[in-house]
Amino acid sequence: MEISWEAVVARRMRRHQLTESAGRPVDAVRAMCGAHAQIAAAGETSVALRVDGATRETVQRDEGIVKTFGPRGTVHLLPLEDLPMWTGALSALQGSSQQPEPIRMSADEIDQVVIAIGEALAHDDLTVDELTEEVVRRTGEWAREPTIPAFQGAWARWRQAIPVAANAGVLCHGPLRGRLTTYSNPHRLRPFDPMPAEKALTELLHSYLYSYGPATPQHFARWLKSTPTVVKPYFDDLPRVTLAGQTVWYAPGDDEFPDERAEGVRLLPYFDAYGVGSFPRELLFPGKAFARATARGQAGNYPLLLVDGVVSGVWHQKKSGRTVHVTVEALRPLNRRRRRLLDAEVDRLAAILGGTASLTLGDVTVGPHA
Repeated sequence: MEISWEAVVARRMRRHQLTESAGRPVDAVRAMCGAHAQIAAAGETSVALRVDGATRETVQRDEGIVKTFGPRGTVHLLPLEDLPMWTGALSALQGSSQQPEPIRMSADEIDQVVIAIGEALAHDDLTVDELTEEVVRRTGEWAREPTIPAFQGAWARWRQAIPVAANAGVLCHGPLRGRLTTYSNPHRLRPFDPMPAEKALTELLHSYLYSYGPATPQHFARWLKSTPTVVKPYFDDLPRVTLAGQTVWYAPGDDEFPDERAEGVRLLPYFDAYGVGSFPRELLFPGKAFARATARGQAGNYPLLLVDGVVSGVWHQKKSGRTVHVTVEALRPLNRRRRRLLDAEVDRLAAILGGTASLTLGDVTVGPHA
């Protein structure tokens, strides 16, 4: 069966709560299959713009959300209730350390550190410096050795194991202590056991396909930062259709592709899940948008202007006092109706950030991550 790109876009926009709002922040996070939160403000904005009347503070207060390491080894907001699936799947996909051989921790050292982290965080939220002392006390001075290149010197060797500990389910982000990040143990929030690997990866694949499908093993692997060889067996029994001349797969029983079109204007912040996880890139970022809004096909580096569900420009915001100055660089003309929708979207963005809006249409002159 051949399906249209317009139907796929409309379905994804609806399921990402970009045409129909979610009831709670945690519902939006689940709909996105996790919200990228390496940049806290961007992650919280991604979630808030999918919930009527929500702000960054609304997202921060939702006790159903946990901040931890998710797909691609990056910090994400995930539903606390879904940690059994996430930890089971990500632990199974865990590759070898990317650190060079001279400083790389052995498997035994990583195991020691993960156990130490779980014990240290079992009763207290700790800053990274406090956690360093607890890990060293439980493992030895070798864990303190400054070996990981960092912005101002080098980090302690044990910190290589932080994503591993998160995937094992014994570490997540705790509440900020002033401006300092703390780490916690998610079992203090909700005790759980990681799912068996095969079941967890199957459920995660079905969740991904529900949010981003239909898709290929290559798409899923890229979203996870895995390889097609690892994930392809999980596609073997899934139904498939044809999209733009390519075979793509979808979740069992999820075979409704209504003949509809997405309509509207949306502003998505850095690393919003819709742009990062959606493929094919050349269809989502058509024409000039591919060069302007991606880094050689990598999405997330620029905030996105969506028109009718496809990338049609980039934008940038800067807050001065209570005014949120938004510059939108549109790559296609905006008629009066779309300009009104853009005005409303900028007002919504400013409300999420706790300010008032100022909109300029023109070139965005700053680079990625600015």
